[in-house]
Amino acid sequence: LQYGIVLDAGSSRTTVYVYEWPAEKENDTGVVSQTFKCNVKGPGISSYEGNPGALAKPFDDCLNKVKERIPVHLHKTTSVYLGATAGMRLLRLQNETAANEVLASVQNYFRAQPFEFRGAQIITGPEEGVYGWITANYLMGNFLERNLWRTWVRPYRKETMGALDLGGASTQISFIPEDSPENFNSTLQVKLYGYNYNVYTHSFQCYGRDEAEKRLLALLLQKSNTSSNVDNPCYPQNYNTELTMKYFSGSLCTQSLRPANYYPNQLVNFRGTGDPGLCQEMVSLLFNFTACRDREDCPFNGIHQPKVKGNFVAFSGFYYTINALNLSGHFSLADFNSSMWFFCSQSWAQLQFMLPKFEEIYARSYCFSANFIYYLLARGYNFDAETWPQIHFQKEVGNSSIAWSLGYMLSLTNMIPAEGKLIQLPLKPSLFAGLLVFLTATALLCLLFLVYLCIVSRNRKNISRVEHVFIPE
Repeated sequence: LQYGIVLDAGSSRTTVYVYEWPAEKENDTGVVSQTFKCNVKGPGISSYEGNPGALAKPFDDCLNKVKERIPVHLHKTTSVYLGATAGMRLLRLQNETAANEVLASVQNYFRAQPFEFRGAQIITGPEEGVYGWITANYLMGNFLERNLWRTWVRPYRKETMGALDLGGASTQISFIPEDSPENFNSTLQVKLYGYNYNVYTHSFQCYGRDEAEKRLLALLLQKSNTSSNVDNPCYPQNYNTELTMKYFSGSLCTQSLRPANYYPNQLVNFRGTGDPGLCQEMVSLLFNFTACRDREDCPFNGIHQPKVKGNFVAFSGFYYTINALNLSGHFSLADFNSSMWFFCSQSWAQLQFMLPKFEEIYARSYCFSANFIYYLLARGYNFDAETWPQIHFQKEVGNSSIAWSLGYMLSLTNMIPAEGKLIQLPLKPSLFAGLLVFLTATALLCLLFLVYLCIVSRNRKNISRVEHVFIPE
């Protein structure tokens, strides 16, 4: 076996993935699988801008477990890749020097490890979207499958799925549109296994779950009569928390909502009122639905987007919120809305008995997340009652997480061959059926002919014996 390690350095946390594949088949990507996953303790690497030297220690626990999983004699040949996403993209825009120092600290740490470190980089939003799309379709078997002869072939008439990713600081939509790809600037041509795919992808910065909620808190403060006690209709009834202004107004995403009398360390008390209707109204203000002037191919924020087509898989933050609402897989838009309304009407005490896993920082925000997902998918991407059930909310396929990291590793290790010489196109079903009928008929005719020959031969022997008996001496 060969191994590869990818660190998904997101805005809220870093996740370590270990992948393995048979070494004797260098380009046989159909067998790459996730063998280990570990969440690094603490926040995302962008949070260490003031103290980049401190981010190395939290990695130790996961890296020690990784060392145990991979045979010692393969450590030197195992590649490690770190890809940083929207949290670091924001930090680079805000303070490029701090972002470079964080990446340098990561590189110093991994150069001291026994693995082959291939560098740390900040990937772009479109790259993150396309890598997530590659991972989802790869795991679903939409690029390759084994035929009867155990050869890798391209699945006949199998459509690719769209990918919806919700991170902490950004969200991505990626799919192959029905319309001509030339009409949209955000279309990328991806070559996989010798075939070209024109993938529409767009990344919305500041529309990740965490940054969107910070914008809501900043908006609530702006509309409040007081700067010390603010009602939050998306927090559960009877829930109270104190947050510093820096927590929600210190981000680049909330810069336009920052109050004139901004004091980073000033505490603001947010009081939950659990009002589903008012929560929806406030969340809708995070989107600019008027910038497009009712154009169908421009749902919000002035971004042109082709009409959604086919099935989609929604992962990361989408999955965790849907799971908290006690929904799973496919369900109607009406079911989602009723579950969201019911959840948002619960008190803080009731929520503690409803959630499968109760953690305060997530539990208080699920109502907001659900409303945000509604506006993003239904009003932003234009999924309606008819197309909503085509969205499948899923965390993983088999034992492999649906995340951009697998697509990222496949690309960087050149395990996606540019040419499809080893891939044989399967026969069309009609031709295959015709050949099968022809061969079956031929075999039956041959069998009948053999039976006929046997009968004729036996009859001749019998006649010969009879003639021998009656020959006069």
